[in-house]
Amino acid sequence: MTAPFPAPYGGHVPVLRLGGVLLVTFQGDLHDSQAEQLQQDVSEAAADNRVSGVVLDLSGVELVDSFLGRVIGDIAAKTRLLAAETVVCGMRPAVAITLVELGLTLPGLRTALSTEDAMRLLGQGSVSPRPGRTRQESP
Repeated sequence: MTAPFPAPYGGHVPVLRLGGVLLVTFQGDLHDSQAEQLQQDVSEAAADNRVSGVVLDLSGVELVDSFLGRVIGDIAAKTRLLAAETVVCGMRPAVAITLVELGLTLPGLRTALSTEDAMRLLGQGSVSPRPGRTRQESP
């Protein structure tokens, strides 16, 4: 069941709960203040709802800078401390290239090609992941 969070969750970036997973969909550019608010929203939602996973859908992101890369890494680190695993999905090749060029490899963060693959990776889908469709970065 999809349940959008009332304020304070989901300010500028939607934070939805799908079963035991939070789905965070980035849509376009994210200003620094929005990114900082998002970190807080996701941390609070993960703690309040005791979720087991967080999916960060970057399919709407065309450009990334070092700040946004750090925000993604910080969200993953904070949710890991709250006993939830984070999977980043939908990353465009240009975004992946930029993150690597910036030296932000996000160690330990799992990736998937689509939201569906990310949900399967977190054990929320009913179908096993297809070989080669999900990846895990080495720590």
